[in-house]
Amino acid sequence: MIALFSLTLVVFASSLRVEAQDSGSRIKVYANRGDNITLPCVLEGQSSMFGNRIKWTKLEDDSTETEVLISMGLHKRTYGNFQNRVYLLEVDDNDATLVITNLDLNDYGTYRCEIINGMNDKNVEVDLELQGVVFPYYPRLGRYNLNFQDAEAACLEQDAVVASFEQLYGEWRNGMDWCNAGWLNDGTVQYPITKPREPCGGVRTSAGLRTYGRQDKSNSRYDVFCFTASLRGRFYYLIQPKRLNFDEAVDACKRDGAEIAKVGHIYAAWKLLGYDRCDAGWLADGSVRYPISRPRMNCSPTEAAVRFGGFPDKKQKLYGVYCYKPQP
Repeated sequence: MIALFSLTLVVFASSLRVEAQDSGSRIKVYANRGDNITLPCVLEGQSSMFGNRIKWTKLEDDSTETEVLISMGLHKRTYGNFQNRVYLLEVDDNDATLVITNLDLNDYGTYRCEIINGMNDKNVEVDLELQGVVFPYYPRLGRYNLNFQDAEAACLEQDAVVASFEQLYGEWRNGMDWCNAGWLNDGTVQYPITKPREPCGGVRTSAGLRTYGRQDKSNSRYDVFCFTASLRGRFYYLIQPKRLNFDEAVDACKRDGAEIAKVGHIYAAWKLLGYDRCDAGWLADGSVRYPISRPRMNCSPTEAAVRFGGFPDKKQKLYGVYCYKPQP
């Protein structure tokens, strides 16, 4: 018989809170990039004399499963990107709690724990959610130029991954309004509207996520919604005596022991750290942006936002530069 186990586990760095929930709800774990976290899974009752077989997998959006760890007595094996990053807590013989170290963006998702001992088997699912920010993105080529594979690569280049429906939905609930459709990691194309209007589904439609459904991943072309999490380094505006073109901006960051910042860096600094700077600066993709967390005249007077100045000619000496210095 398989027993279902249900609670909510909330993790913020080193703090931990556990709250019981009704049977049938899922375990949720909230964490930051770089954290070491635990995904709980404990078998109640007496252990089998033959020991427990433990299997952890990650459930992917295409309904496949990625193996994380398998344990049979003294024999344990970890897989793929989880090698050397996961292990079992093993407080006692019935403890199958998984520890994941140094969380990265791709660790987001749902995990399944299976404990089999022939007497009192158990199956637990845990949702791992990272604290972060969703941002819309398109490259210098312009809007609606990315198939799904291009979208994945574009987000990765900006220190991000393609966002999930749950992540975009969360941003919409927090007020995100964007009238351009973008890929999500399940292969659907959607966009969030908080202020219904004629060009964005019509004024008589309700606010919500507009969806085009699943699209052809090879031939359909849209923008993308990316997701990034907390920074593992320092994001800053580099003070310079004069305005720079793009190549000069790249060199200036290098001379300062840093790299030119990516779009994911500026969004993470703005949303998660409250970074505010009313100076347009080059970023690694050749775009020019600036983050405003305190709206004011001449600096995004109506809302907090990362302001976008487009993709100017890289030879123009009209802007500053934002740099990023990773942790050693």
